[in-house]
Amino acid sequence: MSPHWRRWSCVLLALATLTACGGGGGGDGGEGGGPQPQQEPGPAPEPAEAAAPSTPPAGTVISLTNGAPEGVVADPVSGVVAVALRNPSRLALVDMGTSRVTRVVPVPGAARHLQLLAPGGPVIVPGEDTDVVAQVDLRTGEVKTQAKVGRQPHDAAGVDGRVYVAVELGGNTTVVNTDGTVGPVLPGPVAPGGVALAGGRVGVVDVRGAQLFVYDAAAARPIGQLSAGNGPTHAVPDGSGGIVVSDTRGDALLFYRLGPEPQLVRRVPLKGSPYGLAVDQARRRLWVTLTATNQLAGFDLSGTAEQPFTTLPAVRQPNTVAVDAESGRVYVAGAADSNLQVVDPQ
Repeated sequence: MSPHWRRWSCVLLALATLTACGGGGGGDGGEGGGPQPQQEPGPAPEPAEAAAPSTPPAGTVISLTNGAPEGVVADPVSGVVAVALRNPSRLALVDMGTSRVTRVVPVPGAARHLQLLAPGGPVIVPGEDTDVVAQVDLRTGEVKTQAKVGRQPHDAAGVDGRVYVAVELGGNTTVVNTDGTVGPVLPGPVAPGGVALAGGRVGVVDVRGAQLFVYDAAAARPIGQLSAGNGPTHAVPDGSGGIVVSDTRGDALLFYRLGPEPQLVRRVPLKGSPYGLAVDQARRRLWVTLTATNQLAGFDLSGTAEQPFTTLPAVRQPNTVAVDAESGRVYVAGAADSNLQVVDPQ
């Protein structure tokens, strides 16, 4: 067994004792690295509290009155951008062509993350306040299925008839079938956060244990875990069989390869509390929100992605970002002022 991995008996012990497993995979500096001492899980990292922007946001801004938007996803098949609103729990459905809100629909829970089950939808809505994971039609806003899971589902991603749900306060990854029935409950992480699918594997960020847990998507079974910096939050597939994790507390991006033997490939320093992530697979671009500086950074994934090729002024508190796979247009949700920023990057 590779020194990147720890025995899953350690994971079970971690769940029983609420301590992190000892011994990480590749360290923050890249591949390699031996076992590390056991550590108590720290507090979950949060986005930086952004001050009022000193520079007007790039592109155009759509007002989402009193919505505190967080999750956002763009679907070119339906032509809809869905934005999760809170208090009360709703989805704002935005027409991609006109950049207008066409409908606001109620959903069974307030979401911080949104992901598509497939191109064209439905959109997966993890309701943190209701413990319900719903699938919602993008065109009509109809709730197609809903499933009760453990306490505070935070993020969810679907593949091959399964939805992998990070149950943050339940300390597990729960599998929900696309018909809404609940399947296996997989061990770990201590506090699951971002979820990303790549290369037949599922990566789930442990926001308290600073680990990346990896599962086999087809078999719904654990593979192992790797170190994930100082305070990871989000994860996104990079379009080449790997995933990118934002190390929010550690001011860095972490690039992983998930198969055949998962490993940390490199760490890219990035100041500004990197948080939300989105990948434009057609153009090989990674978009990252910097919550400490109200900025949006773009990286070219066709190279080593060591420095952003552009940094744009964003809306206040840019916690979430999405990209239209057809046009390359970028959407940023500003949680503080209830805005949606629309940018057409060069």
